Amino acid sequence: MRTRKTFTVLTTLVTAATVSMLSAPAVTAAQDGLRMSATIDVFDTDHSSGRAVTYDTELVPPGSLAVVASVFSESTGTITELEVRGLVPDREYGAHVHVDPCGPSGDDAGPHYQHEQDPEQPSTDPAYANPDNEVWLDFTTDDKGAASARSEVDWAYGDRKPGSVVIHERHTSTGEGEAGAAGARLGCIIVSF
Repeated sequence: MRTRKTFTVLTTLVTAATVSMLSAPAVTAAQDGLRMSATIDVFDTDHSSGRAVTYDTELVPPGSLAVVASVFSESTGTITELEVRGLVPDREYGAHVHVDPCGPSGDDAGPHYQHEQDPEQPSTDPAYANPDNEVWLDFTTDDKGAASARSEVDWAYGDRKPGSVVIHERHTSTGEGEAGAAGARLGCIIVSF
């Protein structure tokens, strides 16, 4: 069960990341058994210039914005929030936490982060590729291209930390043999979880 304190810390962290965007696009902290992280960045086509990169400039336009905030602990689990601005209006997107940081190619982020790793990769088994074992942040933008998504799972990252959040071209499939699939990788945000 999540506590009010966890939600307050997450809100404060997102606000702190927004305020500090000009000087530091990423914020991490640890307090009272909680680890918190927040990243805010603008998508760019130069894959060496920042933390957020776009691989599809039509669906994730350069200059669009992403905020990722996460709070986790062994006792309360993990809450992750994603907010985006400036994407294509009224469109469905998929989004997931991935194992590795972003790179020049969308594939550089590796597979989805899984709490219990599927021995068969790429993972399409719903026993592993599901929103309880992974962090899924699917969203639909409003008429201005903005959206937010939230994931709550009952586990924390531990020693094996993920490296990014990837935005995909469609909502995530859940069926046998296609679970976890969400189409092409459109953009990526490096996050220090």
